[in-house]
Amino acid sequence: MSDLFTQTDRTTATRYRDRMAYDREAAHAILDEAFDCSVAFVVDGEPRVLPTLHVRVGDTLYLHGSSGGRLGLSARGEGVRVCVSVTLLDAIVYARSQAHHSANYRSVVVHGVARPVSDPEKKLVVMRTLADKVGAGRAADTRPPNKKELAETAVLALSLEEVSVRSRAGGVIDEPEDLSLPQWAGVLPVSRVFGPPVTDDGVAVAPPSYLPGGGSSWVKPVTLAGKHVRLEPLAPAHAAGLVEALADEEVWRYLPTLQPRTLDEMAIYLADLRRRQWTGLQLPWAQVEPGTGTVIGVTSYHDIDPVNRSLAIGHTMVGRRWWRTGVNTEAKLMLLEHAFETLGAEKVFWYTDIRNERSQRAIARLGATRDGVIRRQRLRPDGTWRDTVLFAMTVEEWPAAAERLRERLAAGGPAALATA
Repeated sequence: MSDLFTQTDRTTATRYRDRMAYDREAAHAILDEAFDCSVAFVVDGEPRVLPTLHVRVGDTLYLHGSSGGRLGLSARGEGVRVCVSVTLLDAIVYARSQAHHSANYRSVVVHGVARPVSDPEKKLVVMRTLADKVGAGRAADTRPPNKKELAETAVLALSLEEVSVRSRAGGVIDEPEDLSLPQWAGVLPVSRVFGPPVTDDGVAVAPPSYLPGGGSSWVKPVTLAGKHVRLEPLAPAHAAGLVEALADEEVWRYLPTLQPRTLDEMAIYLADLRRRQWTGLQLPWAQVEPGTGTVIGVTSYHDIDPVNRSLAIGHTMVGRRWWRTGVNTEAKLMLLEHAFETLGAEKVFWYTDIRNERSQRAIARLGATRDGVIRRQRLRPDGTWRDTVLFAMTVEEWPAAAERLRERLAAGGPAALATA
């Protein structure tokens, strides 16, 4: 799959071509971040535009609506031709002249045919993913739709094929003769800020940590994108891909959990990982192949301690097909960068089974130091006690480790990427 979308007559700009792009990753990032989505279509020769909820899964955009509404009715059968616009407003630009007032923004426009998702199971998966978009973990924390609600809800699938990214960034663009005018000119940044949640009457529990804008930044879901791998906040939609990618028993040999072998077992396993996020102790990601959208593994921050500014990296599994590639090296580099450079961690640590020599060698090659052994630290799935080896990296050790990891990624080749 190409990193760029193919241009068409409808996605080629007639003005401001420098503001147009066709980058797949940029489009995905905007679609994943934004909540403001409008879908345009034609009914009886008249244009209609409706606001709607959306969520992206791979290279498909799913739109939410009512099966009895105009959009749902128009899409019955073969689908409905639509134009979808998703926008993030970043700033208002004030110029000296009225004509040059503008805005900084990031936007995606998608053309195509939106087709109804008719399979009930797939429809349920998409609706769970939609729920998780407004708060990672929300789907597992709410009642799923019943048959009546499922029938009343329209879920439309729109393939991301005819796509353009439109954006503006920067400052004021005024005519040279206007630069001496006395009026104020400049940029007013705009940010999306969520206020404190207002709890409904009769609710006894505290607002969950997965609400946007709430909870510690240390457990805030964030997408980390690299050349070899993209780390996406873990969601139910990743379950099927993980069952396939992690089917090899060798992947699970030293892990403190039994291998999920079916879709239901994997869904339960992922729900458990995401439940720990609600407590503020864990932040799980799916590892995804950037070029294809293939789910290839899972990883996490865990034992998160914002007070003492430390966290662990673990619960990591990558499909055997991606061993000794750049995936694990790049994933660990991005996780360490986020921990030390964004969160301000003082220490990152790893736990591993004392029998897992391969893992110990891999962690050491990251630049971590073996701090010791925690004897009889936890029970293994077979009932035996596990002695756990503890590795750690401090903020003082991070710059040298980062340089080595970046050099290793740049060099490429199985020997250089042997941490995977």
